[in-house]
Parts: sequence; structure tokens; C-alpha cells
Amino acid sequence: MPINLSDSEWKLMNRLWDGAPLTIMELTAALREDTGWSKNTVITMLSRLEAKSAVRHEEGGRAKRYFPAVNREDAALTETENFLDKVYGGSLGLMMSAMVESRALSEADIAELSAILEKAGGGRA
Repeated sequence: MPINLSDSEWKLMNRLWDGAPLTIMELTAALREDTGWSKNTVITMLSRLEAKSAVRHEEGGRAKRYFPAVNREDAALTETENFLDKVYGGSLGLMMSAMVESRALSEADIAELSAILEKAGGGRA
């Protein structure tokens, strides 16, 4: 099931993907410098993410331990598809054309894209 995450939810999910399981206090400490969020904000965010089925928790000792319930790759794919639909009408070609026209692609980017396209084409000429 595709999950749409807000920018704030991405910040929290990235912490979980990088170091789950984490408690509310661990998440609050990890996010404080970057976001300034209080413990109550983290609790609210976790509740929203649990309602979206993006996060799950287990009871553990004195504190709940939180885990991502979706993997990063699936969330990134959904985000990419949403971005393409919103900005480029779903057209990857239109996005790539815009990037080429604006000279936003480095030589390394072009080489990486060429390798991806070669792999996708199975070496067909």
C-alpha cells in the first residue's frame, strides 16, 4: 500500500530506517537539533505515522520501541511517482528534458543514467 509522507514525517522515518528500534526519548534526542521538536511533537508524529501504517511499536520494558512498518525504497518510489505526477504530469521524459535543458546534470549523473538505461534495456541496441 503506497504511503504518502510529509516532509516532517520523512525526517522521523529516516531516523527509524537508520536505527530502529528507537524509543520516543531516543527519537526526540535524535531529532531535537535538526527540528527542535519536543517529546509531545514526536508522540504526535508517531501517532500519525501509526495511523498511516508506516510505523509500528512493541511494548518493551519501560518504553515502547518504534520500528518502520514500510521500507525506505517503497516510500521513495511512492514519493517519486507523486512528484512526477504533480510536476511533470507523470512524464519521466519531460523531467529529464527539463534537467538537461537547465544543465542540472553532471557528467557523473549522465554516466549513472546511461548505466541504468543500459541495464533496463538489457543491452539491446
